[in-house]
Amino acid sequence: MGLLGEAKRLVVKVGSALLVGEDGAIDQPWLAALCEDVAHHRRAGRDVILVTSGAIAVGRRPLGLKPGPLRLDEKQAAAATGQIRLAHAYQQELARHDIACAQILVTIDDTENRRRFLNARNTLETLLRLGAVPVINENDTVATQEIRFGDNDRLAARVAQMIGADTLVLLSDIDGLYTADPRKDPNARFIEDVRDLTPEIEAMAGDPTSAVGTGGMVTKLQAAKIALGAGCRMAIAPGKPLHPLRTMESGRCTWFHPRQTPQTARKSWIAGSIKPQGRLTVDSGAAAALAKGGSLLPAGIVEIDGQFQKGDAVSVLGPDGRDLARGLAAYGAEEARRLKGRKSGDFENLLGYRGPDEMIHRDDLVLTA
Repeated sequence: MGLLGEAKRLVVKVGSALLVGEDGAIDQPWLAALCEDVAHHRRAGRDVILVTSGAIAVGRRPLGLKPGPLRLDEKQAAAATGQIRLAHAYQQELARHDIACAQILVTIDDTENRRRFLNARNTLETLLRLGAVPVINENDTVATQEIRFGDNDRLAARVAQMIGADTLVLLSDIDGLYTADPRKDPNARFIEDVRDLTPEIEAMAGDPTSAVGTGGMVTKLQAAKIALGAGCRMAIAPGKPLHPLRTMESGRCTWFHPRQTPQTARKSWIAGSIKPQGRLTVDSGAAAALAKGGSLLPAGIVEIDGQFQKGDAVSVLGPDGRDLARGLAAYGAEEARRLKGRKSGDFENLLGYRGPDEMIHRDDLVLTA
């Protein structure tokens, strides 16, 4: 199965042109074959997340919207009508394999706002832990031109970045990256592997060409830049055949290779790219636990300085005031002060709800000493 078989957490992007026919109906046999592929990967122990387009295309016909460009309000209305049909189609096909399906709608603002980013990530992590397949789409019903992704290639890359996926597959109407558009240039050469997104590679992208979808090779290379920066390998693969993920095993596609793992990329980002908004001083027991790779629990915190929100970066200081670590706080400063020195069994009485056991989870923490 090659690189796809090495995946532990897989994000698959499905474009409108693959999923929806020219008549505006969902291609049910194609979707059934895709969901069979997803079930195969789930049985192999892989987490799978689907990022799907198609709501607007599916919603046009029930509203009587004629072919051609739509106004923004018409797109939003079509998305509202089509999304329920799209989600139901995925739910039906995944249910045939006893797989629970969950719908999540996001905008680009949800990935840029730190609190909403963490909330979305926590929801996705929980769904995956419970064995569900999240089906994600851009929230076209409320998005405006200023905040919408405009394509689901980049949305899929953002999702992969959000959840620490190691593999992203963009199913396309083309089998990979070429030196030029092979539909126009017979001398176009296929590129099997990309290890650096050089200006020459970026110049190979063409304009969007699909009559139904909105993403072309330009957005796919933009997605690759996001994915590789997050330590996630990415493939552009042919999506038209039935069982597209199975087709990747023997067919050709273009793989983009990162220089680091998702965890290494995330740790580097936390260590070097975020300005701490507060400081947490811990006792010797907590300092020793951090040195061994553990999470920071509120019970080990003795002092809190600064005003920070959930998801903000904070510094962790040892009993002697030495900088030990940096990480993303699971609670804001006010809640952290209530939890300081307390065990997880007390959290619900102190806060009125049961939140995370950790003040900083080890996946969101990097040692600096």
